[in-house]
Amino acid sequence: MSRLTDAISADHRELQAYYDRLVNSDDPDEQTRFQNQLTWGLARHVVGEELVLFPALDRYLGEGEATSDRRQHQTIKEKLQIFQNLEASDPRFVPTMTILMDDLASHAQTEETKDLVKLEGAITAEESRRLARSFGRTKWFAPSRAHPNLPNPPYQTVVGLMAAPVDYLQDLFRKWPDPEDLPRSE
Repeated sequence: MSRLTDAISADHRELQAYYDRLVNSDDPDEQTRFQNQLTWGLARHVVGEELVLFPALDRYLGEGEATSDRRQHQTIKEKLQIFQNLEASDPRFVPTMTILMDDLASHAQTEETKDLVKLEGAITAEESRRLARSFGRTKWFAPSRAHPNLPNPPYQTVVGLMAAPVDYLQDLFRKWPDPEDLPRSE
């Protein structure tokens, strides 16, 4: 069983792999497919952190510990909303994606080297595994597109659950990478 740190770090690596495919492709169809994959993965990851990691940071490390993370997430969601609606042919496509990923990389670095290290030191191994399972389950119910105007938790959960089915229905009509083209999690 993996710890929360392992689950979140694996997501960060997966999102980076989608970005690498996007930025190294000059095929608009492939770019659109990986744009959808990156959007799907990042939107769900962000909600998973907001509903599992951030409350854990506040609970185990002190109220307000996740305030900076929440602000960073709001910025990421706003930029993701712009990116998810761009066509691959739009001249803003790569610059918008690059700025989004720079923000995500900075956030992930702080999260992995500071926040998660402190949290793992404050909780038991079993609690870390429980949080990792909760993080994984939460992502399956999260919206698959960015919705930066949703209210903050706990209301975000209710509104997000209402937005998720609409996102999933629209996902049926989006282009996606072939499963064998996706990076393999370790």
